[in-house]
Amino acid sequence: MVVKSQIKLIKSLQQKKYRIQNGMFIVEGKKTVQELLDSPFEAYKVFTTELSVVSAKSDIIEIVSMAQLKQMSGLKSPNKVIGVFYFPKQEVAISDEWTLVLDDIQDPGNMGTIIRLCDWFGIQNLVCSNNTVDCYNPKVLQASMGSIARVNIVYADLESFLKKSKLPILGAFMSGDPVYKVKLPETGILIMGNEANGISKKIEALISSKIAIPQFGKKTTESLNVATATAILLNEVRRS
Repeated sequence: MVVKSQIKLIKSLQQKKYRIQNGMFIVEGKKTVQELLDSPFEAYKVFTTELSVVSAKSDIIEIVSMAQLKQMSGLKSPNKVIGVFYFPKQEVAISDEWTLVLDDIQDPGNMGTIIRLCDWFGIQNLVCSNNTVDCYNPKVLQASMGSIARVNIVYADLESFLKKSKLPILGAFMSGDPVYKVKLPETGILIMGNEANGISKKIEALISSKIAIPQFGKKTTESLNVATATAILLNEVRRS
């Protein structure tokens, strides 16, 4: 039986400081909860109004009322299940495969979509600056649609990470060379910058090739959404 202290704990995980303090995060919705249950992520508890909603070990499932679920949920109309999972162990992987790097991405929707794009394009490693939005933010998880279960996401000092790599480092810039005319390497690191300010100067200094998505329409549009730009560039990376 769920107790008040558990409800308070689960509700607190909507905030980053309590996620860090407890080393846990909350996931809502049958699809995403089940995908994480089927992944290497370790579950703390699964709270559901119906036993048949998800498939999991009986010792982690707690049957709750809809009223109790609403107390835990961050949604106005909660789904029938909430999963609570432990943070996975973070390992900064120096890989020979394509790696995506995010330099201070702030919008949870963009972050979630980018995680989903990594899953779609087979980018296993996503390295984020320490100021990038928390990947366990509920809005990020909602936008990622369960893809977080299949992407290795780490937060690190980007300067240190990039200096250790021997791969070509490409960065997305408005003034870069048109990506359709650039011979892309077989493998490398692709950096996407902050929504408002782009790639920071200290990271720009480490980039070996600046690429851009050419604009064909009228110049009234200042820039592409960072998630949209990431989709286009990852498609080109996989076509090369």
